[in-house]
Amino acid sequence: MSRTGREKSASGIYHVMIRGINHQQIFEDDEDNLMMLECLQACKTICDFKLYAYCLMGNHLHLLVEAKNDNLADIFRRLGTRFVYWYNGKYQRSGHLFQDRYMSEPVDTDAYFLTALRYIHLNPVKIKICSDPADYRFSSYRAYLNDNDDEGMVDTSFALEMIGRDEFVRYHHEDNDDVCLEFEIHNRMTDADALNVIETIAGYKNPSIFQALAREERNEVLRKLKAEGLSIRRISRLTGIGKTIVERA
Repeated sequence: MSRTGREKSASGIYHVMIRGINHQQIFEDDEDNLMMLECLQACKTICDFKLYAYCLMGNHLHLLVEAKNDNLADIFRRLGTRFVYWYNGKYQRSGHLFQDRYMSEPVDTDAYFLTALRYIHLNPVKIKICSDPADYRFSSYRAYLNDNDDEGMVDTSFALEMIGRDEFVRYHHEDNDDVCLEFEIHNRMTDADALNVIETIAGYKNPSIFQALAREERNEVLRKLKAEGLSIRRISRLTGIGKTIVERA
């Protein structure tokens, strides 16, 4: 079956997500995260695009970019090649690291631009890595506060001219139910994909192990699985935990 063409953005702005192949972990430690940012900076210089937001999240990364001259594919081909060459050398591995095709969606209105920006920055908050996006090192949120080492890599002026720094902070802390690109992807997830997500988050996928966990540990894992887009019904079926328990968690 042939692949469907990507929907073009009239603005040239896209929300992009890149996943590890089979949902495998990409960023094992700080060095891996920092190298990805270094590769991103190098590609930004070569390909001449604007980077409005990024967030590195273990087995995937989110980017909000404005690509000129229809060069989105070239950007991510260069980024992947550069990072994988270094990564394979470090971990003495070979072969692919990322899924063959990055996911993207057009961002054609100011309102959706701000939604995607917030959605990207709140990824670590959503899965309870931190309670404030400013506490997460590997996203662009701090660049908007003028409080990180990536000054010049992130193009903050577009958003800050729209809403200002104080409003930017308030906007990121207000209650929201933002649904962006990731929701669309997870709706097509197979059980095999879901089991890989479970193993990545929990470290195991055997139902008997889940059922033996202490309640607090079990509930924390269940919340993270739900945040990753797995339905309550699927979590219950694949972990052996009762649907009511999953709902309460």
